[in-house]
Amino acid sequence: MTDPAPADGESTVPAAPVPPVETPEGPPATLWDRMRDDPQYAPEHLALEAVRRLGPEAAQWAARERAQRPDAAPEQLADTAVRKFVNHARLSGAVSGAAGLPGAVIDVGVLAWTQARLVLHVAAAYGADPTHPDRATDLLVLQRVHKAAETARLALGVAAGRERAGALFGSAGDRALGRVMLQLGVRLARMAGVRAAKRMFAKVVPGAAIILGTWANSSATKELADRARALYRSPRQLPGPRRP
Repeated sequence: MTDPAPADGESTVPAAPVPPVETPEGPPATLWDRMRDDPQYAPEHLALEAVRRLGPEAAQWAARERAQRPDAAPEQLADTAVRKFVNHARLSGAVSGAAGLPGAVIDVGVLAWTQARLVLHVAAAYGADPTHPDRATDLLVLQRVHKAAETARLALGVAAGRERAGALFGSAGDRALGRVMLQLGVRLARMAGVRAAKRMFAKVVPGAAIILGTWANSSATKELADRARALYRSPRQLPGPRRP
């Protein structure tokens, strides 16, 4: 006995599940190159790339969580995201295994990337679109790179323009690597938090404590999470689609 033929418009092939968005645990190599070539705007480059790469991951996570836990309130989804990425931050100290300034720069870069991931997931938990370009502005204000959204938007515009110019004309590449790495490290450490900045320099000093101990990482990230939750649970209108 044969199976009945499918009706017109029906498909015999089941819909394939949407594969999860794969995102790197730390800044991708292309972003490191961009930040090294333009360290003055490293936080802006990181924020732009985070929204491009991590925003879709956060949106997919939120949709999956709501499908699996339809009764979960936004606060509960935010709790889940905060726990996950605070733990990631706690474990991200000294991830590079490299000593001195290069290792310090990598460590604070990974922490800043993890924190961006946290913010975008919290945004998605409260129904804000984590892929909207204004999330990059939010990142820079929440991480206290800029005090006001207007200033952050201006700096993001400059960084985006420099990114396009670098793609067209390449970088000069004539600056001393040590000076560039120091400037990059300082900018990323400030983005990751004051404690991160202090401990970055501790790693450079022989015999000093390893950069970004678990307490410093988790403390800075928890404080950022509190600021993100306060922003996204607010009833004010945020750009991008928002769940009722």
